Amino acid sequence: MTVVTRFAPSPTGLLHIGGVRTALFSWLHARHHGGRFILRIEDTDRERSTEEAVGVILDGMRWLNLDADEGPYFQSQRYERYRAVIAQLLERGAAYRCYCTREELEAMRLQQLTRKEKPRYDGRCREIQQLRPGVAPAIRFKNPLDGEVIIDDQVHGRVVFHNRELDDLIIERSDGNPTYNFCVVVDDMDMGVTHVIRGDDHLNNTPRQINMLRALGATPPVYAHVPMILGPDGAKLSKRHGAVSVLQYKEDGYLPDALLNYLVRLGWSQGDQEVFTREEMISAFDIKDVNKAAAAFDPEKLLWLNQQHIMRAPVGALASGLRSRLAALGVVVDDDRLLEGVANAQRERAKTLNEMAQNSLFFFCEIEAYDEKAARKNLTDDAAPVLQALEDGFKALSEWNAGSIHEVINAVAQRYGVGLGKVAQPLRVAVSGGAVSPPIDITVALLGKEKTCARIEAAMRWTLTAR
Repeated sequence: MTVVTRFAPSPTGLLHIGGVRTALFSWLHARHHGGRFILRIEDTDRERSTEEAVGVILDGMRWLNLDADEGPYFQSQRYERYRAVIAQLLERGAAYRCYCTREELEAMRLQQLTRKEKPRYDGRCREIQQLRPGVAPAIRFKNPLDGEVIIDDQVHGRVVFHNRELDDLIIERSDGNPTYNFCVVVDDMDMGVTHVIRGDDHLNNTPRQINMLRALGATPPVYAHVPMILGPDGAKLSKRHGAVSVLQYKEDGYLPDALLNYLVRLGWSQGDQEVFTREEMISAFDIKDVNKAAAAFDPEKLLWLNQQHIMRAPVGALASGLRSRLAALGVVVDDDRLLEGVANAQRERAKTLNEMAQNSLFFFCEIEAYDEKAARKNLTDDAAPVLQALEDGFKALSEWNAGSIHEVINAVAQRYGVGLGKVAQPLRVAVSGGAVSPPIDITVALLGKEKTCARIEAAMRWTLTAR
């Protein structure tokens, strides 16, 4: 059997990390078993579905590189198919028309609540259907009245539902539109889905969907209902915790593999391993190992993992991400070699690409102003001759690389009888504008001889004006 999974978000809100984790688990299960992964947009709620939300879903999946083998399919483009299946169910007697009005249904609900009963449709139109002029009927699925639905859930274990507790679900509204729970059934059947991995808030929908699949002669898929993600305080995840559009993490400078690594560890583990490559996740992931307890979102752990992935990322991919974040700051870089060199030099000094971009501006832009504290401490009268000696040494170099630059810095320190810090730090402030940069020999090598010497001269002029 070929494993087929699907991710089926509703575009009624922005794709957030809870949805992304569900997509990731579904994608990993398919990839682990060499199967197929389907992307399906469940947009039957036409009033609340938006093009913006669809765009975020597609852009987010593309950024995360959770590539689909099929899709995206849109439920709104499959209405004819849904209505054809409903006609089959009506013909077989597995569905019926319900002429109850909204007012009658509300009165039924209130009476049940008064009797302290669970509100549910009482089946009054199930066997006796009285045509009512002017009333457009809804169509309900005729759920079995007895027996059980047993779900061997891959996360929660065996879950039993009694059919007597399930009412007859509306599968087509009185306005002619099919409902979400029914469309899901038809889609999973038509697309050959073998494993449904979704949030455990859908668990109560599952017995009804299984009964409909059986009525259609289809084999129900294997289900795995994963727990929700909570905030650090144990409350439901909200915007204040990080329940934002997944693309916000891109804007904040997170690497997609770092975000996926973090999400896969929310409820799943492989020994004590914390950092996973995409390939390692595919190899190790098993949906049966997902914990059924809810997991808590920890932004500090995500930040730590992002730094780990920045340190390990291929330099080309890192440079591409840095280019994007520099562009967001209005800096366009056309020197790929410099960009890769800067990304490589900064990889151990930044927790996000945004931090890396901000700290790397001096490589690509002229220094508008020195950090005042760093300049007053390091660009002093005593530093001026040191800076002049450095400039003279740099201009004399025939080969411009970190090794030869380091030799010049050493030679100047020996000449003036001072430690390397007394030479390197004034040079760092001169060329970067501040007290922090990658190793000074690498920094100077990346800047190039002409720019380095020009900045040293500017720093020496500043020492004169600062007196």
